[in-house]
Amino acid sequence: MRKPPTDASALARMSPRERAGFFAKLDADELESLKTLWPFWARAEQLIPPGDWVYWLPLAGRGWGKTRTGAETIRHWAHDFPLVNLIGATADDVRDVMVEGESGVLAVCPRDERPRYVAHKRRLEWPNGAKSLLFSAEEPERLRGKQHMKLWADELAAWRYPEAWDQAVFGLRLGERPQAIITTTPRPTRLMRDLLADPLTFSTQHSTYENIGNLAENFLERVVRKYEGTRLGRQELHAHLLLDVPGALWTRETIEAAHVGKEEIPKLGRIVVALDPPVTSGESADECGMIVAGLAPDRRVFILADLSRQGETPLGWVLRAVTALKEFGADCLVAEVNNGGEMIETMIRQVDANVAFRAVRASRGKFTRAEPVAALYEQGRVRHCGLFARLEDQMCLMTPDFDRGRAGYSPDRVDALVWAVSSLVFDQGEGGGVFDFYRTMAAKEQGKE
Repeated sequence: MRKPPTDASALARMSPRERAGFFAKLDADELESLKTLWPFWARAEQLIPPGDWVYWLPLAGRGWGKTRTGAETIRHWAHDFPLVNLIGATADDVRDVMVEGESGVLAVCPRDERPRYVAHKRRLEWPNGAKSLLFSAEEPERLRGKQHMKLWADELAAWRYPEAWDQAVFGLRLGERPQAIITTTPRPTRLMRDLLADPLTFSTQHSTYENIGNLAENFLERVVRKYEGTRLGRQELHAHLLLDVPGALWTRETIEAAHVGKEEIPKLGRIVVALDPPVTSGESADECGMIVAGLAPDRRVFILADLSRQGETPLGWVLRAVTALKEFGADCLVAEVNNGGEMIETMIRQVDANVAFRAVRASRGKFTRAEPVAALYEQGRVRHCGLFARLEDQMCLMTPDFDRGRAGYSPDRVDALVWAVSSLVFDQGEGGGVFDFYRTMAAKEQGKE
């Protein structure tokens, strides 16, 4: 192949005439090869760094190119190492993003290098005989005893069970130089802080804006311009590791203390699915907050799942809520009806007439409603069955600004959490009675009644 410019940026600096001349000299095979010549297209910070590191941790904002960087690193390692494995946050993420995604392994490889995806065996088989085993961080036990020469861990900060990383590290022991690339948007979890403090970690920080020329215009309108200048934007766009917010109801330390593993979940006496429905639907609508929680005999609440999602039709989130009710064996579906009224119950009844349904109405501000629930966390009476990254991010941003109308967005996941916990612990009625019940409970615990 004819020698190209040093990199794609050099090509971009050419005049249109020079660029046209360069491409005109390439035949069809050379043009095809150029598409997958990663050292040509990559920015320098996306290439495997030199040095004696074990963990490469490029902290990056949304749209920076983390997935492409991870996939290209795996492709490069697979040339020389027979066992190069992948771990994603969920099995769907591994398949839809890391393997089959538009920047995943299959997409970045030229035809003669492309591995065969053997879905039922959860692995990739490379033409040179190398293999890539595929793991989900939702199944930490499946990683026990597995070994890795090289490893790609995607969105580590959002893994529901951080112990999956412990099992992965135990297995990173084959070959002369076992290494892992960790592609993630940063969250100030204990695991992320430990990794950043580890002398074996090579970490860099990158902004969404570094790849702005390759991002769709609707992404710029829908995400970048919406969150630029906000605290969430500093994390999601500029990859800043944010510390606790002064005045927020929850701290990272409180939430980390609430995490428990699957084996610690007791037999639950009552389970609810709580909804905070959006007013509208579509990509620009708020999320539908959906939390599953259960009550243990000792009155502790266990948060079992965060099923919140954006962009669904009302029928879509109703179907998911009813499905969750059956999947978790829940006793009741609880939904805030301030904006939907009787229509919400009507839609639920159309899907399943036998669902036990309870309507709740918000008569106080979001922050005020959340205060007694936050107090339960401080008492150690609420547990998270794994890490719920986006829910926990919202919790740590919950300040009085939400009651003053200054927050700029709706904390739908937290709203659903508050309804779930309140319905299990407090005698709530139609959104009232929370504070009276909490004061009574606190007084009893302090021996005043």
